[in-house]
Amino acid sequence: MFSFFKKKTPLVAPTVVAPAATADLATDAVIAAAAPAAVPPVVRKSWLDKLRAGLRKTGSDIAQVFTGTQIDDALYEDLESALLMADAGVKATEYLLADLKRRVKDGRVTEPAAVKALLADAITDLLQPLQRPLTVGEHTPTVIMVVGVNGAGKTTSIGKLTRHLAESGQKVLLAAADTFRAAAKEQLAVWAGRNGVEIVSQDGGDPSSVTFDAVTAGKARGCDVVIADTAGRLPTQLHLMEELRKVKRVIGKALAGAPHEVLLVVDGNTGQNALAQVKAFDDTLQLTGLIVTKLDGTAKGGVLAAIALWARERGANGPLPVYFIGVGEKLEDLETFDAREFATALLG
Repeated sequence: MFSFFKKKTPLVAPTVVAPAATADLATDAVIAAAAPAAVPPVVRKSWLDKLRAGLRKTGSDIAQVFTGTQIDDALYEDLESALLMADAGVKATEYLLADLKRRVKDGRVTEPAAVKALLADAITDLLQPLQRPLTVGEHTPTVIMVVGVNGAGKTTSIGKLTRHLAESGQKVLLAAADTFRAAAKEQLAVWAGRNGVEIVSQDGGDPSSVTFDAVTAGKARGCDVVIADTAGRLPTQLHLMEELRKVKRVIGKALAGAPHEVLLVVDGNTGQNALAQVKAFDDTLQLTGLIVTKLDGTAKGGVLAAIALWARERGANGPLPVYFIGVGEKLEDLETFDAREFATALLG
């Protein structure tokens, strides 16, 4: 396991900002956690192996394009088909092909195998703006609101994130604001018990009320992070999406400037539907980051290219970072997103 964040004083990679009184004690640990060199190479290699295995179904079709003997229109047509099949989407596919052709021309490349390396570079550059560490500790407490549709892995991702935060010395409080789904509160309570953190919940309570109580309690108890698990819903359920707006507003009433992060958990297996979810939730809540789950065994890993191209055109809010990606159910199967690693794994 290695660190997820980054601290702001001066961790995930959350970046964790230590309170002023303990800044001197925390700085060294924070800097070590945030720096890539602090990650044991064998650990990151193990993660990269998992990521490559998870994306094998996506990458095998793309990699086959480069087994020929010449660079011609047929190669680019096959690559276009492979990227579309990988759910990169029409716009991102056109963007990558144009970028790739430019790189091939500028580099005077003549071997198909070399084109594969240039494609990896093109994908890396497209995804690079999505690579950014999650920062916690700049605000006390840092309030994180987590949203997503049912089945995306939202509550499980919260549990994994909580474990990494707790193991990094952060005092975490969970808010069981998913009051619609049966057993949601119990599922979150299991994660709270495993991680040794507190949880605020109500029997049949209103989601906004639960989050208000949790943020208030987080302030009173000196918590570093408050994470609110909200009800899963489809973006087409407008009355329920409005409920999320209310939850966000109420969090702001409990603590001015909160929530500091609004994270959407999306299932990487859903392809272009994942992009539609990102757009809809962003329109409603002005997202600050993504967690992309279930990339293991998917043939649709190219959707991150579609998300990246949309994020470039997002406007005033700027690129939307992918803080974490997941390739399984184990704790260590959720890790920080790295553009170069993803592009390398995607192409096999």
